[in-house]
Amino acid sequence: MRTFLKLFISVVVCLAVGGVSGYFTASAIPTWYVTLNKPSFNPPNYLFAPVWTTLYIMMGIAFGLVWKSNATQYVKNKAMLFFIIQLVLNFFWSIIFFGWHQTGLALVEIILMWIFILLSIISFKPITKVGAGLLIPYLAWVSFATLLNFSIWRLN
Repeated sequence: MRTFLKLFISVVVCLAVGGVSGYFTASAIPTWYVTLNKPSFNPPNYLFAPVWTTLYIMMGIAFGLVWKSNATQYVKNKAMLFFIIQLVLNFFWSIIFFGWHQTGLALVEIILMWIFILLSIISFKPITKVGAGLLIPYLAWVSFATLLNFSIWRLN
């Protein structure tokens, strides 16, 4: 039961971060975001919600696997700290990009987020290969989002 509870809490927290940051995104999509010049590879808006929901669930499971693991507390704390930092950066990216309309600052922030996602993967791997693997699609998506953020910044 304790394992299930840790996994459940981890997934709920990640989904909550996504839900709250999505609040800042939603109002800007039909107003500010539609006015921006976007690159040809910009995905349709309807794709973002299901992709992010899936990624937040995978992130939560990954964190829960580390949290419930038998690794030493020092190793777990380091891995969980990297993850929490990237999650906070994830949350604030939406506010910076969609809320404040600061595409350049958002670009700097997403690069920091990418670094902490990579550090999370590296630190998760000795604890749980499955957990580290669950973060790889997230890193790939944020890599794409970084390119998209850069392109929007450059075009506008």
